[in-house]
Amino acid sequence: MAETAFRVVQYSELERWDVKYFAGRIKSIYPLVSLADFVTEHNEKIRPFESPYETFKILGVNNVDGIFHAYDALGKEIKQPYKKVSTGDFAYNPYRINVGSIGWVPPEHDGAYISPAYVVFSVDSTVVLPEVFWFILKSDFFNQTLRAATAGSVRMNLTYPLLETLKIPIPPLPIQQKIVAHWEAANSKANEDMAASQELAKSTPSLLVSKIGLKALISPHSRRAFVSCWNEIERWGVELAREMSRRPNIEMSPFPVVSLADVIADLQNGWSPKCLTRPAIGDEWGVLKLGAVSFGWFDERQNKALPQNLKPREQYEVKPGDLIISRANIARYVGACALVDNVRPKLMLCDKLFRVVWKEDSPVLPKYLDEILKIPHLRWQIENNLTGASPTMKNISKPALMALRFPLPPLDIQEEIISAIEEKRKEARKLQDDARGSQKQAVLEIEKMILGTRPVEAN
Repeated sequence: MAETAFRVVQYSELERWDVKYFAGRIKSIYPLVSLADFVTEHNEKIRPFESPYETFKILGVNNVDGIFHAYDALGKEIKQPYKKVSTGDFAYNPYRINVGSIGWVPPEHDGAYISPAYVVFSVDSTVVLPEVFWFILKSDFFNQTLRAATAGSVRMNLTYPLLETLKIPIPPLPIQQKIVAHWEAANSKANEDMAASQELAKSTPSLLVSKIGLKALISPHSRRAFVSCWNEIERWGVELAREMSRRPNIEMSPFPVVSLADVIADLQNGWSPKCLTRPAIGDEWGVLKLGAVSFGWFDERQNKALPQNLKPREQYEVKPGDLIISRANIARYVGACALVDNVRPKLMLCDKLFRVVWKEDSPVLPKYLDEILKIPHLRWQIENNLTGASPTMKNISKPALMALRFPLPPLDIQEEIISAIEEKRKEARKLQDDARGSQKQAVLEIEKMILGTRPVEAN
């Protein structure tokens, strides 16, 4: 049903006649206070030419991370005066605040700088606690207020003078303190669940290691003097010898040790034509980027659209069941792999991605191979066979990947191992979902507390 443009308002409800004013009117048992009564804009800026060789921390703001460390820059590289921020300041993008592009400066970013395009301000904590004000900024009712304040604008632009005119409900400070305590209690439990979820997720490689009878890979030592057996060193170098001293002993496993070449038919890499800068849409062909597998799962959104004047090479189209391995990236992502479950049609491999070509009656399950390539013992082999002088682009050759060695249990034991890993992951996902659900519920409760429609003492 289309939203009506009409609304009936009692004349007694209005302090002034203004469609935008009553459209964003908030219903609360607490008085609505103008932000001008407790916010203060900050405009302290640096002038780069005064400190050309000083390094400045530059922040950004988005709707995912809030305030984040964007980059470091020398004064001579900054072309305009930047705003200085302090712990507890708020900063927002006036053109994107409607999608949540606002942040709260944490202690680790105290004294950093931000683009002059952002609005920076602080609040008077004798009127509103910063934590409560942060909840308000993220609330549905505040978002409605923003939309009302900029009604009729082609593009939302919440300037600081316009921000000052907005009104929000302000509960008494004792109520605000209870609201913060309510959030801290709910968030503490959610953080515990999230930490437990992460620990479970991290434990899956060690579970696999123990199931196939290997010992955990030792940490590299940092001693200046150490002993290393000559027959363990392939070429001389202190760092190389140090790393070789922790070489994993794959043969200690009770299962047969095989190379990748023993269990698969081939590795096929794709094609990297010059593509468009955007992802493929609709019925277009696309070429996968390295990010499609970098984090250990398949992300089909990481692709670039193939120009219409280029004919696709259909032999490289990705299919469900494919195991894809990265052959180039920064060191920690070379050899990253992912098993394709569901995938949209018309996506091709790029030439920096390998696809496993399976043998008929292969002795290895795709899920087992996907998991074994992620354990530290295989990562050690991959990272010690990298080539390339650039730290931002390392490579591993096809022969080096085919030579990777690992224990191979019978198929039924592979099935048991995969089931145990998937059970752990399922438990981790449940804890994560519970944590997010409790945080979301707490946010809804807090919004009602701020409006006064839910008792603060209620749990």
